[in-house]
Amino acid sequence: MELKSVIMDEAALRRSMTRITHEIIEKNKGTADLCLLGIRRRGVPLAGMLRENLKKFEGVDVPLGSVDISLYRDDLSALRDLPETGSTDIPVDVTGKKLILVDDVIYTGRTARAAIEAVFHHGRPKQIQLAVLIDRGHRELPIRPDYVGKNIPTSHTEVVSVLVKEYDGRAGVELYQLS
Repeated sequence: MELKSVIMDEAALRRSMTRITHEIIEKNKGTADLCLLGIRRRGVPLAGMLRENLKKFEGVDVPLGSVDISLYRDDLSALRDLPETGSTDIPVDVTGKKLILVDDVIYTGRTARAAIEAVFHHGRPKQIQLAVLIDRGHRELPIRPDYVGKNIPTSHTEVVSVLVKEYDGRAGVELYQLS
């Protein structure tokens, strides 16, 4: 893969996450009954950033969990024979809650669909919202995020890479061209 451009540096990523936090507060008229669920892998640290921001702006420690969608994907056999699964950690009863699923990039919509299915395996929330850092288009399912950090038109031969300190040692967003 060849680096085409740097879409966001760490400061731009933080600004986008701050804006998304304010949008969440406005849309939900505060933080009552909210729970953040990061989609493994890079959605988890992004959800953590939102949680920190919510605590800073609203003084509320919103529950934070994670969801592993490996077993809920509709393309399991295309990916590999035996999926690697992580753990799902949902710290509250989701029934009647407003859940915000957090992911790094939305592309076809299949990851979001799998995350919604995984959530329903744990209960029936009042509402599910979707927050993504990057929307790169090319949806195959009728799924649209409620909160978007940045829309980036891409081709199918490009890869959007979200970097987070927890896994990559630095934060930002880069666009690569497949060879």
